[in-house]
Amino acid sequence: MEETKVTTPVIKGLIISLILIVYGLILYFVDNMQHPNLQYVQYALFLAGIIWACISYSNQLNANVTFGNLFAHGFKTTAVITIIMLIYTVLAFKFLFPDMVTKSIEMTRQKMEADGKASDSQIQQTLSMMNDHFILFAVVGIVFVFAIMGLIRSLIGAAVAKKNPQDPFANQPM
Repeated sequence: MEETKVTTPVIKGLIISLILIVYGLILYFVDNMQHPNLQYVQYALFLAGIIWACISYSNQLNANVTFGNLFAHGFKTTAVITIIMLIYTVLAFKFLFPDMVTKSIEMTRQKMEADGKASDSQIQQTLSMMNDHFILFAVVGIVFVFAIMGLIRSLIGAAVAKKNPQDPFANQPM
């Protein structure tokens, strides 16, 4: 019996992460990091990536998979993406692009001032706390957002991919 070559969730997670990082770098270098509509493109890329991971897994196994197999593969891919994005985010904020923290805090200041619901002292207190704990907030945000979104995207990917599991004992003589 021929062994089927299956691309691992690690490889797929690496590919999807690289796409997300390149897209984020493009947004950074064209100075559109905080544009809300462009952030939705990143979420769409993540969705497409997880669906691709599930469909390719099903195709590589000739659809001999269950919904649970597909979901697990999609969520393992999500876990790899989350870990890579965490590492990238910490490196980016600490070493590669430390000005991203300053830009993000300044954009928050502008939004809070434009909103007009917070006093100057509340704005200053919020920004001070943000500055002190920015990396922590980013890490918690990435874990939470990627885990929840990955869960949903893995469910979608498992639902979309072709499934035709074969019973290994069906053709056995009694």
